[in-house]
Amino acid sequence: MDNSLKLKTISSLFWKIMERGGNAAVSLIVQIVLARLLTPEDFGMLAIIIVFVNIGAVFVQSGLNSALIQFADITEDDFSTVFWTCFAIGSIIYAILFFLSPYIANFYNNISMMWPLRAICLLLIINAYSSVVIARVTRLLELKKTFYATLTAVVVSGVVGVLVAVLGGGIWALVLNQLVYQIVSSLVLGLQAHWYPKFVISLKRARDFFQFGWKLLLSGILNTLYQGLSNLVIGKQFSQHELGLVSQGEKYPQAIGNMLDGAIQPVMFSAVSRVQHSISDVKGLTKRALKTSSFFILPTMGALIVVAKPFIEVVLGAQWLEAVMFFQAYCFIYALYPIQSSNLQAINGLGRSDVYLKLEIIKKIYGVGILLFAAFVVKDIYAIVIGLMLSSVLSIFVNSFSSRRLINYGIAEQLKDISPSIVLTILSASISSSVAFVVNGQMALLVLQPLVMFVLYFGLSALLKTEEAEYLLLTLKELKEK
Repeated sequence: MDNSLKLKTISSLFWKIMERGGNAAVSLIVQIVLARLLTPEDFGMLAIIIVFVNIGAVFVQSGLNSALIQFADITEDDFSTVFWTCFAIGSIIYAILFFLSPYIANFYNNISMMWPLRAICLLLIINAYSSVVIARVTRLLELKKTFYATLTAVVVSGVVGVLVAVLGGGIWALVLNQLVYQIVSSLVLGLQAHWYPKFVISLKRARDFFQFGWKLLLSGILNTLYQGLSNLVIGKQFSQHELGLVSQGEKYPQAIGNMLDGAIQPVMFSAVSRVQHSISDVKGLTKRALKTSSFFILPTMGALIVVAKPFIEVVLGAQWLEAVMFFQAYCFIYALYPIQSSNLQAINGLGRSDVYLKLEIIKKIYGVGILLFAAFVVKDIYAIVIGLMLSSVLSIFVNSFSSRRLINYGIAEQLKDISPSIVLTILSASISSSVAFVVNGQMALLVLQPLVMFVLYFGLSALLKTEEAEYLLLTLKELKEK
């Protein structure tokens, strides 16, 4: 990989981390305030209706946004072609969900779900534009623009959501928070990118993109259905109150995990697409993404597991204490994400969407089996979350199998690469947990345990001169010189 691409990739990574960090920080504050103003039932209802939005969004994008990044010969007309294709699909799916919303609400014995579902599905039409603009700036590695768009959107939507909640809007506070975020983000990003669709569409190019994207479409459908299935099953088999607890337990590990790992992987995908002709370069980028992502995510999730009870009791309130176990379980799940996402982005960057699809089919077969067994045989909500943890572990081996074949980077070498981060995380977490034996008070634990955890982890990393710590210092130096 030439030096100019390396510097551009590092710069893009910096801005992607800034975007994810700013988004996560403000979003977490907003979600904490909303958690204190709203009920588990409100969050449970949102968890159900957002599943239908996410499924529809997969159809709207249809893998076409990834094609805009991956294809080498993209023209201006191609962006408009993808936009109008996505807009047409989004409009059709919105009309279908608008019609089906009363039946969905009746299925969950909650007719008040109908209009919030109809309103939030407008995201499908808005996403037709935003997905194309995001693909455009990602392709050009101009991720500084997404930072400004995301930060503006999360602040404005947060203010709207909190105001509606204070006024007693209930579920509408969550719905408007989502809608305003996407509208503002699209507007700000579009103004910066100076891109607006032209009234052109090439059926030939649309077919070319679909030939690449249909496998990603099927993979996305499988993944979204699988992720949403647990919410749909819990909401029906148990209650929206319990679903609210589970979704709240997932929310914070997910936000932090996406901030860190989600910042690295899109940049990696774009970089891999540029060097896909060189297997050694692809392997090098994959190794670096895995090591860097794990270096930050493992100790962060470890600290959250340690401080789970004080965090929920102090920050969210005692009414959410039942969510502690779910919170810790999802911390474990998201701690494994760097291994999964690094492998999958390498596969996509190589243009092997066929392999990606096969992997998703395999993972969803055993994932759904575990979920249904836990829900309808064991009939225990805790068994469902434990099943999700088991599926995550199995997925590590499934994803890495193809990486070993395509870029000669198997699970044994991957685990060896991140073993320093694993060992230091376990050691630091164990020591920080012992703080509870000498300190009383949840607020004190909330402050001291993460502090001890991170001082030990990063201090030992620097003292032992681990490769990840040395690379971080070198990267910061290169950015400063640039």
